[in-house]
Amino acid sequence: MTIAKEEIFGPVMQILKFKTIEEVVGRANSSKYGLAAAVFTKDLDKANYLSQALQAGTVWVNCYNVFGAQSPFGGYKMSGSGRELGEYGLQAYTEVKTVTVKVPQKNS
Repeated sequence: MTIAKEEIFGPVMQILKFKTIEEVVGRANSSKYGLAAAVFTKDLDKANYLSQALQAGTVWVNCYNVFGAQSPFGGYKMSGSGRELGEYGLQAYTEVKTVTVKVPQKNS
C-alpha cells in the first residue's frame, strides 16, 4: 500500500487494521523513511513499547506535532539528515575549542 510506504507531507491519516502490535511495528519499520510516528492508546505499557520499537526520529504519544524548544527533530533512515531544533540542532553550527592559559604569577 503506497500511502503506508511513502513520506507524505500533507493532512493525511492512515487507518489500517492489524492483529498484533508486532505487525504494526513490522509494517511501520519496513518503510525506508522514519521521520515521525504517533501512537494513540490508553495503555502506557504499549505506548512505551511502541516508542522504543518504532524506527522514527520522533514518536508522539496521544498527541501529534508537539515540540518543546529543547527537543531535537529529525528522522531515521531516508528521512532528513541530522537533527534540527534544540541543542542537537545547534551543534552543526558550532565549533568546540579548548583554550589553556598559564597565568604568570606575580613576584611577591
